[in-house]
Amino acid sequence: MSQPSDSLPKPSARSAIWGYLRRYTDRESLAESRILKPIAHRFLSPELWRFTRRNVPRGVALGLFAGFVIPFGQIFLALVLAFTVRANVPIASAVTLVTNPLTLPFWLWAANRVGHKVLTIAPDTGDVLLRNDSLLSFAGLFEAAGATVLGFMLFAALFPPVGYFITKWVWRIAMGRRRRRRLVRGQVARQKAALDAMGEDEGL
Repeated sequence: MSQPSDSLPKPSARSAIWGYLRRYTDRESLAESRILKPIAHRFLSPELWRFTRRNVPRGVALGLFAGFVIPFGQIFLALVLAFTVRANVPIASAVTLVTNPLTLPFWLWAANRVGHKVLTIAPDTGDVLLRNDSLLSFAGLFEAAGATVLGFMLFAALFPPVGYFITKWVWRIAMGRRRRRRLVRGQVARQKAALDAMGEDEGL
């Protein structure tokens, strides 16, 4: 008869990502983090935790930028830059997980294919990019995997503005629907009040 194991079950990748997401989108957890304490004043401002039509799209754009420009440890870049661009911190933190252990293989493949495509279409431009040491000082990384890094740089340049404008569009649609529902509820309430008033008048 087998004895039950005393060891804890190994967490799955999804549960690890969920725990990571909860940890870095909770204001109290971030405030208590020893690693983040030196920069805590930059992202604990209450206005960066409110959900507004301005800071939510900025949070999406910042999260996409941080997620693609640094696929490892991207949360720290998002937190540091959130104060500078006045972005929503929990949204920025969550969106950085566009690159996570589950999706990273796909993005590595996609970045490599896009990078190779650009280098094939514009070889002169690609040579300049690959030899430019000023691009985040990743000269050695460019030499080792130039096409993949170039693809990630293109993603970091293209996806944030796309995410920003899509989020603004979705926000506008959501707010429009909320206003319409509010107007409908107001009309129904006024009609009900008018009917009640008419019933009272008839009863007199």
